[in-house]
This record gives sequence, C-alpha cells and structure tokens, in this order.
Amino acid sequence: MVESTTGDRTSLWRLPAMRALVGATTLGFASYCLTLASLPAYAVGGGASPETAGVVTAVFLVVTILVQSVVPALTARFGLGVVLAAGLLLLGAPSPLYVLGDGVLWLSGVSAVRGAGFAVLTVLGAVLAAQVAPPERRGESIGLYGLAIAVPNLLAVPAGVALVLDGHPGWLAWLAASPVLALPLVPGLARSVHWEGGAGSSSRAAARAALAPSAVLLVVTLAGGGLVTFLPIERPDGVLATTALLVFGVTGALTRWRAGLLADRVGTGRLMPLALLLGALGLAGVGVGLGTGDAVVLAGAAVFGAGFGAVQNLTLVTAFARAGEGGATAASALWNASFDAGTAVGALALGLVAAGVGLSWTYVLVAGTLLAALPLARVATRPA
Repeated sequence: MVESTTGDRTSLWRLPAMRALVGATTLGFASYCLTLASLPAYAVGGGASPETAGVVTAVFLVVTILVQSVVPALTARFGLGVVLAAGLLLLGAPSPLYVLGDGVLWLSGVSAVRGAGFAVLTVLGAVLAAQVAPPERRGESIGLYGLAIAVPNLLAVPAGVALVLDGHPGWLAWLAASPVLALPLVPGLARSVHWEGGAGSSSRAAARAALAPSAVLLVVTLAGGGLVTFLPIERPDGVLATTALLVFGVTGALTRWRAGLLADRVGTGRLMPLALLLGALGLAGVGVGLGTGDAVVLAGAAVFGAGFGAVQNLTLVTAFARAGEGGATAASALWNASFDAGTAVGALALGLVAAGVGLSWTYVLVAGTLLAALPLARVATRPA
C-alpha cells in the first residue's frame, strides 16, 4: 500500500501512482472500447451474418478470460512493470492489422492477440486501483479507476461505431493502437506501489469469497454485451445506435465514478440491488423502445447505463472486501473474468436468441434475468 495522503479529504489526484494508473487505463480501454461494438458491424459490412458477427468479440474475450488466470503468476515471475508493458503492447500494437481484412476469421485472429493484452491490463489495473489509496478511501479510488474506464466507454464505443458505419475502418484500426502511448507511464507506476500477489489455498479462498459479487457482474455485463453488439446491427443507419451508446456511456461513467464514493459512506448493501433494478428497467425500456419509438430507446439506454456503471463499481468494491487484503489478485482475476465472460456471452448467445424472437424481446427477456438476480445481489453484499 502506498503512503496515506495528508488528511482524510486530500485529493487522490495528488498521488503519482493514481495519475499514472488513470492515464494507462484510459489509453488501454480506449482501444478496447473503440473496437467492442464496431468490429461486429465491420464484419457484417464485409459479408458476415448478424448472428455470427459476435464471434469476433467472443474470441477476444475468451482469450482474455484464459490469460487472466495466469496474470498473477506471470507478474510474480517477471515483475509488475514488465508484464504490464507487455500487456499494453499486445493490446495496442496489432490493432492496425484490422485494415488488412474484414472477414470474421481475420478479425478474430487479430482480436485473439489483443485479448491477451487486455487480460493483463484488466487484472493488474483493478488490483492497483485498490492499492494506490488508503483503505478507507478504496471505493473512491476504484471510482476514479472506473472513470478512467467509463470515459473511453462514453466516447470510444459510439465513435468506433460511427467510424465503421461511415466507412472509415482505417481510422478505427490506427486509433485502437493507443495503449502503446501508455508505455512511458509504466516505470513510474511500478515503482510507486507495492505489488501483493496471492497463490495457493489463500488464492482459492479469495476467489470463493469474490464469487457472489462476480456472478452479479456477469449477469449485468451479459446484458451490456448484448446492447453494444446488436443495437448497431439492428439500426445500421448509425444515428440511433450511436446516440444510444453515447447516452449509455454518459450515465455509466457518472455512476461508476460516484458509486464508489457513496459506497465508502453507506456501504453496498442497499446500493447494489438498487443498481441492478435500474439496469433491468433500463434494458426493458430499450427493448420496448425498439418497437415503439427512438425516445424510449434513449431513455432506456440512460437508465440501463446508470445501473450498469454502478454495479461494476459496487461489485468490485465488494469482491475486494470479501476477499481481504491478501486476496486482491485472485478476486480481481475472478471479477474481470466474470466481466469478460458476461460480455462474450452477450455478444454471442444473445444474437442466437434474437434470431428466434427478435432483438426487442431478447432485451426484455434479459431484463427479466437481471430481476431474477436480485436475491444474489443481496447475498453478495454480506461478509464472506
């Protein structure tokens, strides 16, 4: 743990490690967010069917999940700085290769390499967010880390969709190389924090403790993956999809940032079920709006984004609290794997559901799944 700030309310921005972490996270997630919703649309433009376009996202995230499990061991072997730098390179450097083809196989191959880099960034970033501030301000610190993720989600997801739908995939591919620009931040970040690993039985115990909040996150990110993947395909004119994703990003950024500060004061027990309920109502609104009017879609996207962002912050805070200080790495790996697994399932499986019942009803059905997870959200906030 880094040294405490002077006074309880000293700005966390005064911590060099926090500034470095926010910079690296923003550049890394800008790459991820630029391609998250746009590559499936790019594949459809190249001739892929809407039902199979989500394979590109699924491949990226499956590789991410597999590599996340070995990040703690790699960091223990090679050191935080080396592993984090390698992750940023793997995520950013291959991105320009997307201009060489728009087939699902090619896009998936490039995405697989990038997924390995994203695994490193997600696991190490989450643990570092918990270490760069005093324990009593962990929620606030995770909120700032979440803001560094949410701002790219706010700007880069709709921007990536707009670039592809407007016929500029080359710009998308080069802009997605942004993680390379974060490499100068790595040495200072590595020197500023004390890395705490975890292994053996203690790691397994921490993973079990983090299981319930991670399961809540998985359900929510399944819904989010379905929204960002298939809304641009359902409305290929680009106007509604881009605007809805922008609104979704704005509300998600705000709640992911502020939910942590609120959690430090009142705890997560009441906040997490409320956030999940908001997500369910918002996603149902998007589904209804696809059949009734664009304004309803936008309102639903706003409400869903609010719940989506808050759940991300609250589940990570809860996972770390349940796992304890020595279990942060294992908890981060499981939390991130749940995030990516949910997004991958949403990007792939919901397309198959939508092919049978339509996207509107698919979103309504997933909203029902979020409501069904409310008891799990209550369990997740209890001590392990």
